[in-house]
Amino acid sequence: MTSPVIGVLALQGDAREHLAALDGAGAQARSVRRPEELAAVEGLVIPGGESTTISKLATAFGLLEPLRDRVRAGLPVYGSCAGMIMLADKILDPRSGQETVGGIDMIVRRNAFGRQNESFEAAVEVAGIPGGPVEGVFIRAPWVESLGARAESIAEHGGHTVAVRQGNLLATAFHPELTGDHRVHALFADMVRAAR
Repeated sequence: MTSPVIGVLALQGDAREHLAALDGAGAQARSVRRPEELAAVEGLVIPGGESTTISKLATAFGLLEPLRDRVRAGLPVYGSCAGMIMLADKILDPRSGQETVGGIDMIVRRNAFGRQNESFEAAVEVAGIPGGPVEGVFIRAPWVESLGARAESIAEHGGHTVAVRQGNLLATAFHPELTGDHRVHALFADMVRAAR
């Protein structure tokens, strides 16, 4: 089976680390900055970074509406940290003018685990990922405040949902791309293959 072509939204944030992790997971990874690049991929990663900035840049680059359209049409998308916020249908505490792509029936709280100096790492058991817990790097991480009926919590930390799956959409509050463990990206690559 051919490697899936997976884009990484490369407007702001840790796109380079996701590109390397996807490569390590056996995908053909490509940067996405323009609508025509989005149209050429089978799946997309929205990286960690600053969700307000990603939202504004996606609008400025003409990507927000095409991305919403592709999500509605079934494009597999994985969002980590800020990417989780971008995939949420609602943000509990949005910044002025902040928009999301949406698609996952959840409400998220930005910076829920604290500010930059409160960042931490923790072992996280993720349903559907064999081989024991993954190392979760939490940097100004959100958590899921509430889940709708269509979304499934696949990992928790400290009593809060930190990973969610809904259909072709996957989101984590933490950054697996910073650890050298490519199992989350391999799970997403399998989701992309299954959606073909």
